[in-house]
Amino acid sequence: METNQTTLDPPETEPTEKPDPPKRGEPRKFRANSLGSFYSQLTKQGLARFVGQLPLIDKFEAELKDRSDREIRKYSLGLRHRAKSGEPLYKLLPEAFALVRIAGARTMNMRHYEVQLIGGMIMFDGAIAEMETGEGKTLTATLPTYLYALPGKGVHVATVNDYLAARDAELMMPVYKMLGMTVGVIESQMSSDDRRKAYSCDITYGTSKEFGFDFLRDRLLIRQTREQGLGVLGPLLAGKKEKNEEPVQREHFFALVDEADSVLIDDARTPLVISAIPGEAEKVAVACHQWAANAEREFEEDNHYEYDHDKKSVELTVTGRLLVRQVPKPKLLDTVGLVDLYDYIERAIKVKRDFHSGQHYVIRDGEIVIVDESTGRIAEGRKWSYGIHQAIEAKEGVEVTVATGQAARITVQDLFLRYRHLGGMTGTASSSKGEFKKIYKLNVIKCPTNRIPQRKLWSDRVFGNAEAKWSAIVEEIREINASGRPILVGTRTIEKSEELSKRLTEAGIEHEVLNAHQVALEAEIVSRAGQPGKVTVATNMAGRGTDIKLGEGVHDLGGLHVICTELHDSARIDRQLVGRCGRQGDPGSTRQFMALDDDCLLIGLGPKRYKKLVAFGENQSAELPAYAKLFRQAQRRIENKHFGDRKVLLYHEKQRKKMHREMGQDPYLDSPD
Repeated sequence: METNQTTLDPPETEPTEKPDPPKRGEPRKFRANSLGSFYSQLTKQGLARFVGQLPLIDKFEAELKDRSDREIRKYSLGLRHRAKSGEPLYKLLPEAFALVRIAGARTMNMRHYEVQLIGGMIMFDGAIAEMETGEGKTLTATLPTYLYALPGKGVHVATVNDYLAARDAELMMPVYKMLGMTVGVIESQMSSDDRRKAYSCDITYGTSKEFGFDFLRDRLLIRQTREQGLGVLGPLLAGKKEKNEEPVQREHFFALVDEADSVLIDDARTPLVISAIPGEAEKVAVACHQWAANAEREFEEDNHYEYDHDKKSVELTVTGRLLVRQVPKPKLLDTVGLVDLYDYIERAIKVKRDFHSGQHYVIRDGEIVIVDESTGRIAEGRKWSYGIHQAIEAKEGVEVTVATGQAARITVQDLFLRYRHLGGMTGTASSSKGEFKKIYKLNVIKCPTNRIPQRKLWSDRVFGNAEAKWSAIVEEIREINASGRPILVGTRTIEKSEELSKRLTEAGIEHEVLNAHQVALEAEIVSRAGQPGKVTVATNMAGRGTDIKLGEGVHDLGGLHVICTELHDSARIDRQLVGRCGRQGDPGSTRQFMALDDDCLLIGLGPKRYKKLVAFGENQSAELPAYAKLFRQAQRRIENKHFGDRKVLLYHEKQRKKMHREMGQDPYLDSPD
């Protein structure tokens, strides 16, 4: 990937005058002539060169702010002409940022803070800006997005889901429109024509999944055209002028990744795959899945199969393979080899153990729909590979879909490394600095907060078992709710959110639930979550990208209180939930609850140690604060394992691509199952 090595000019002299201390609740001021020791701190963080651009931006803003909307648009078109004529973008930065700042203030009454200008420069410079939750990343993104859109080569803004893509595009469209920019959105159920129109816009919002699938579909289309013997101009020479037969995307120029850790890391373990047309063995495969789903209950752990808790893999023993031969089978399976039947049984056992309704998927309109654990949202259009999805369908008794081969595939890493310029933003990137640098060649730079944070981290509470933990959570909700403060309770799964809801109902505590079953009511529920006395129980849907506004009087009561009921596989997801409170200098508090029978300890420490901890915790009535460190240790082990999985995937993808290129094949299209 060709990376952007822009060098922004540093200030000519380092200031010596000491700054006035910032007042609580007021925006910070970053002035190169009044920063003193704080400026030295910024220099160490690598921010001094960005701070040095602020006076220039202010200068252009002062010159342009009194001009009419028509004149501002004309000035913007002049910048576009200069960019298309080859003038380096970094030289246009002060003027471009000043224009965006003016447009934001006029169209949305939102003038970019200085920390947002710094964040925009970090992203423009080809790095990830780590901005605390609530610092206005959506508005900040308009700065590098507009600047990179000036050459007219197209900019992609990647978000974690369709909802955020559509929301952010709609919110920021007035800013871009005033500056003469067009904005498009890519959503799951769009036609090819609509996609092409969206990609032809100056700025296109969408998810990494949709960007990746469109890239693969275009590649398949180009190959199909060439195989007809007409070359890339096939449709033109053949007299076919339908737009549907033309690629939808343009070149991969600049991508700005929102929630960069979620998109570039959490989603990177699963390749994006376009399925091929099914063969004649469809009925046999369906029958095998259904047979295995019914037969797996006959198989016992340690007797018929062994389960590896680290790899989460199942392997039949000799006794288990003998049982496969003995279990009655329908006539349709007579042509299926024993080795294949072993695979079907092992897969059926695995999905029974590792894939649970309400946590990993939901059943909607007779279909298995994946729930993204890191976001708590429905993952539209995605399916598990290697027959896992079909095995789950058979387990749940819904129609078994066809397990097809691969027509094309690409990993998230491959997709974003194709862009000439790449930048990102998130509130939780520091713990993954090494991975961003190693895989994507992206530095992570922490951006200062606009106001001094006032979030209070209350001490962790650890219990011996889940019953004691949930009882304590209900009691804390009751106490805080009595004070009038709003409460957000984060749960790891849909099932747990509904279980807590029942407990709160029994306790007579009014509340609302937000999970993948209430997608249509999401905006409405979130809009009420910060009102006095409100209790909201939510999955990770209330984590990334959710801005909970405090109601009248809540600030004086202490702000929003966030309760985390269980540690996630990644500390970054926990931090996202915590970040719903104490935003932009508002008060807030948060508490983490844990129990010795939480899944985190099972996955991180293994079954033997987990069983001992569960046995110890069964009879413990007192809290166990000393065990909090054990949970963090288990979480780090899980994070390291997931990092290892991503490295292995990246290595195999590199080797596979190398092999295909040596054979003269397309590494994205000529992919074996």
